[in-house]
Amino acid sequence: MQAAPAAAAAALTVLSVLLTLDCLSAHRPPNNQIQQQTDETAQKKKNQPHIVFILTDDQGFNDIGYHNPTIKTPTLDKLAAEGVKLENYYVQPICTPSRSQLITGRYQIHTGLQHSIIRPRQPSCLPSHMDTLPERLREAGYTTHMVGKWHLGFYRKACLPTRKGFDTFFGSLTGSVDYYSYESCDGKDLCGYDLHDDEGVAWGQEGKYSTTLFTQRARKILESHDPAERPLFLLLSFQAVHTPLNPPESYIYPFRDMVNVARRNFAGMVSTVDEAVRNVTYALRKYGYYRNSVIIYSTDNGAQPFTGGNNWPLRGRKGTYWEGGVRGVGFVHSPLLRRRRRVSKALMHITDWFPTLVGLARGNISQSQGLDGFDVWPAISEGRESPRKEILHNIDPLHKSPIEKKNQGEENSVKTSKTKVLKKVKKKKKVLKKPPKQKLAFKTKTTKKPQTFSHHASKPKSKPLFKKKLKPRLKSKPPPKAKKTKAHTWDRPLPNHRPHPKIGGTSSGSGTSRPKSQPPIQTRLKTKFRRTTSQNQNQNLPQSSRPKSKMLKLHSKSKSKRTLFPYQNKSQPGIPLTKSHPTLQFGLESLQPELWDTSVQAAIRVGDWKLLTGDPGHGDWVPPQMLPASLPGRWWNLERSILYQKSSVHKNIWLFNITGDPYERHDLADQRPDIVQQLLARLAYYNQTAVPVYFPPDDPRANPSQHRGAWVPWVEEEEDEEAKYQGVYKKSNNKMKKKKKKKCMLCNLQSFFLKMSEGTVSSRI
Repeated sequence: MQAAPAAAAAALTVLSVLLTLDCLSAHRPPNNQIQQQTDETAQKKKNQPHIVFILTDDQGFNDIGYHNPTIKTPTLDKLAAEGVKLENYYVQPICTPSRSQLITGRYQIHTGLQHSIIRPRQPSCLPSHMDTLPERLREAGYTTHMVGKWHLGFYRKACLPTRKGFDTFFGSLTGSVDYYSYESCDGKDLCGYDLHDDEGVAWGQEGKYSTTLFTQRARKILESHDPAERPLFLLLSFQAVHTPLNPPESYIYPFRDMVNVARRNFAGMVSTVDEAVRNVTYALRKYGYYRNSVIIYSTDNGAQPFTGGNNWPLRGRKGTYWEGGVRGVGFVHSPLLRRRRRVSKALMHITDWFPTLVGLARGNISQSQGLDGFDVWPAISEGRESPRKEILHNIDPLHKSPIEKKNQGEENSVKTSKTKVLKKVKKKKKVLKKPPKQKLAFKTKTTKKPQTFSHHASKPKSKPLFKKKLKPRLKSKPPPKAKKTKAHTWDRPLPNHRPHPKIGGTSSGSGTSRPKSQPPIQTRLKTKFRRTTSQNQNQNLPQSSRPKSKMLKLHSKSKSKRTLFPYQNKSQPGIPLTKSHPTLQFGLESLQPELWDTSVQAAIRVGDWKLLTGDPGHGDWVPPQMLPASLPGRWWNLERSILYQKSSVHKNIWLFNITGDPYERHDLADQRPDIVQQLLARLAYYNQTAVPVYFPPDDPRANPSQHRGAWVPWVEEEEDEEAKYQGVYKKSNNKMKKKKKKKCMLCNLQSFFLKMSEGTVSSRI
């Protein structure tokens, strides 16, 4: 009798256990589902390639072996020949803008870095709110490393590479460092040590050549990482081939026959880069990265011929917006390329690497609002058409044409004398005060209180980019009747033309069209635009509802810091360039004043056409045999005579068909005013999205003598450094007067070439 209850209890216990196991198995995913999830994770890791981006400094178009056989780069030539050469690839003309656009994927007009570079003592860096390429790659599961030159600001720790998405950093923070001592100078007397490991100073590395040191660190990173565990992103940013030109002598010897010492040393430095790339690619193969890797090689800007570089046959040099300053050397090498061993003519820009690499990494690009770059991997890998149709090289409102300033001064003096004469005539005739109807119909200049930014340096007095030059006239005199032509309708919004595949008669299929979502381009804009997301809310108001006396001013009120616009891929919606009108018979001067201040330095490429305004920089063509003697030879006089044969004529606009004239020898601005006008309108459209320039003054607290002799962050995190500056920094009048002293160009050239010839004698091998 007692055994029966015990048996029943045991049966109940077994039943409850079975029910519990059954419930657990019901909630547990099946084994095949777990296996599927594991396979998907493994497949994603397998599909994420290891990315090695090699960035050189100041390497020109003619400074690589496959463009110029006198430069010995066997490794680079082989990698490029087996991959895809990028022969329509563009960068920025100087260091900081190129690097900022690589890291952020945005034009410099959208980061506030339109003007010049970030100097060591300037409290400036990338905007704190803006996401970066390494941050997006790290979110996708990558380990991120940077070795080499940063040059994107370091005044506070939040600006350092390790705070911008890189897991590790080893290199220099400033723009120009000695290759052996790692001394960086801002001026002649302000120098400090600049070599950093993560966020600390890497003391004790003096005497080691930087290209070799950076290569050793890159190989150490590849050796210590497991390629099967996580994908890797390595930005190897060489200091070479930037000045000073002091490579090891063993690399100079193969170029001992070069007469020019600077060119000889420069060629030796390119060889050091070639050897470094060979060592890195060897490490990729040795440690198991190569088969699933993408190697990208790029320069940051064009070369400087006076320091050994060369951009032949392109026009211009580093720091200019001619092709020699912005057309970059670049190639992609990868076993993952579907079509290899070819040359790509697809239009590309350095901003395109952000979305391209995030796309390769299977990352989430939708979180990066306001990108100006495009995913060009299908164009690189498969040879498809590039999604990019235009490039905004830059708009720099602080850089105005000196000729324009001089002419404006002369015009102002003439106007002043005219007004004095008019006053005398009025006094003699004893004219009574005019009724309101007889007042001046137009005012040539308005006087307002200078508008300031909360984070800028001083109060700028620059003129608005959109202006209208109108002479004062009395309403009592009827104005001359305007001809009924389309030339006088530029103050109205441009019509939404239908896209044409051929731009102005050219045969390239790269014309751009504006989709329906694009707002119409306004040639007259509101004055007060902000860096906040609310600044564009009134831009679509009817033209008649806007006050006529308020033209667009770049330097306007803004209490906010550098914040992001709600724009996305602004280079994508292009305005269609219409074919030339058969009855256009007006001059260029009658077009541009109403649409764009052409004294402002700006450059844009749309389809085949490239437009430059203001002062684009020195536009010489410098052949490979440049500077062989103590004074310039026949080629110098020949090229300069072509360039300056009309130097007495004031010129602020250049137009070139880059596809048909890649060397920019035939200016078509006078022949094609219709194209000029439409590209000026495109500049006006981009300028609506621009944030104010951020170019603060030097901070004395950055002096390395206050930080144990090293360049390090000097501002505490709680300090609001940007809020201190009201306006954009400009130098004092005394310094400006010193700069206005007449310079003897021939004297400077003779002194320069004398030093070069002395160096040739003293540096013979």
